[in-house]
Amino acid sequence: MHTPIRLAVLVSANGTTLQNLLDKIASKQLHAQIIRVISNHADAYGLVRAEKAGVPTRIIERADCASRAEFSERIFAQCRQDNVQLVCLAGFLQLLEIPSDFEHRVLNIHPSLIPAFCGKGYYGHHVHEAVLAYGVKVTGCTVHFCDNIYDHGPILIQRTVAVRDDDTAESLAARVFEEESIAYPEAIRLVADGKVRVVGRRVCVDVK
Repeated sequence: MHTPIRLAVLVSANGTTLQNLLDKIASKQLHAQIIRVISNHADAYGLVRAEKAGVPTRIIERADCASRAEFSERIFAQCRQDNVQLVCLAGFLQLLEIPSDFEHRVLNIHPSLIPAFCGKGYYGHHVHEAVLAYGVKVTGCTVHFCDNIYDHGPILIQRTVAVRDDDTAESLAARVFEEESIAYPEAIRLVADGKVRVVGRRVCVDVK
């Protein structure tokens, strides 16, 4: 078996997606190592989760940087220093400028079926409220590679969730998160195993 893929996980708040990855690694369901957790908020509970798991953390706040470019460079400089192979956004609510050496090496998970209900302002409960308000019958989650636009890069995995007539934003979010907890580790496995090839906007997966 190959050595564990080295991950950096970026969080802005509670860190439930981070906890899912930590749990999957601890239970041997994901052959990976989280080398660093980075947050743009000093009070993010995701930092506490990381510290409990013995993962080094760093706080890089957008307000401390003169530009988005500087903010992004500080984050990726830390990732380079840590020899990170894959960066995983996990409820990270800042747009990044992806440097060329990290192209197709930054993943994000979004709680809808992109390109629906995505983009700036669509995060957390806002997504699920918008889904219910529109009246769609199916939603889900998307794991995609990041580019320099919110929720825009090539799609790697999508999983679907039926919308029920009696759903609230909270009940729908809970079921979507169950699918997120499957999709994100699977996406990381595919990248770690070298089974992913990006051709334009299409992500091709070697199923052999």
